[in-house]
Amino acid sequence: MTVTDRLGDLDADVLIVGAGPSGLYAAYYAGLRELSVVLLDSLPEPGGQLMALYPQKPIYDVAGLPAVTGAELTRALTVQAEVACPAWVLGEQAMMLLRNPPGPGRRFTVTTDQGRHMCIDGVVIAAGIGSFQPRRLDAAEPHLGCGVTYSLGDLAAYRDRDVVIVGGGDSAVDWALMVEPVARSLTVVHRRRILRAHPRSVSQLRQTGARILLDSEVIATHGENRLEAVAVRHRDGTERRFPADALIAALGHTATLGPLATWGFELSGRQIVVDERMATTLPGAFAIGDVTAYRGKVRIMAVGFGEAATAVNNLATELRPGEPVFPGHSTDLMATATIPEPL
Repeated sequence: MTVTDRLGDLDADVLIVGAGPSGLYAAYYAGLRELSVVLLDSLPEPGGQLMALYPQKPIYDVAGLPAVTGAELTRALTVQAEVACPAWVLGEQAMMLLRNPPGPGRRFTVTTDQGRHMCIDGVVIAAGIGSFQPRRLDAAEPHLGCGVTYSLGDLAAYRDRDVVIVGGGDSAVDWALMVEPVARSLTVVHRRRILRAHPRSVSQLRQTGARILLDSEVIATHGENRLEAVAVRHRDGTERRFPADALIAALGHTATLGPLATWGFELSGRQIVVDERMATTLPGAFAIGDVTAYRGKVRIMAVGFGEAATAVNNLATELRPGEPVFPGHSTDLMATATIPEPL
């Protein structure tokens, strides 16, 4: 994978906004339809939430893969997307979409926050939950980057360390279950009286050696050059101090569609309304994955993959009238494709 020169303008059949799982699979399908592709994401690497939040988390509901981590799945999807030879534009945000005057040129121009212009004929929005930022733990901010993080990194980094995880939702409990076997000690701090994660995960966590502090909150972090300890206040007003050289705050995220909300789509809250073709109310624009809204929508990754194939194949017929929606069998199409080497 190569990232396109940040200064260059681009011309392509399709712009895919979002390089998460659905966007990566949409790029692959665009390649099967012999469409040229630009793949754009505001994050610095592909994978979307999988890599930003859950790179080491096992995933169990991808067809044909009984278990796969977010990092492993991202790697495989990225290799698959390379079939389309996309122009990768990472670390840039889509800002404006303008419809060009009728004529021989492309139908749209999209501008990024870096001033790049992309001339395209169709767009597939695969923006997931949109731009997201972790909710901050103010008490831990003084040690951010010096022992304090907002996502789980490489598990090896927590081996034989005193780890504190703040939060009680699915992410907090999932990360705790992953860290506990390698950490020297693990403390989970949650301000509510019960953990809000899946009951089975909570039960598994209670069977480990983790210390679980409910009705409690981290009120301060200590250490000169890096994190050494945390101070915790319980609901009854008592305070305790625990050794800690790693703290992971899993307090959820705030999300927004950002500039995409101004492009002229019909919206339902933070989701884009689509029809059975995954077409939006803006001609030439399709949407897939968690960003979409329609009756009966199921927000799981497997559905996003199907939506990607549906959107790209319907967009292909729109761009090339007379071509069938059905792309043909992948076995036949891939016989003439250049399959990239694994990354």
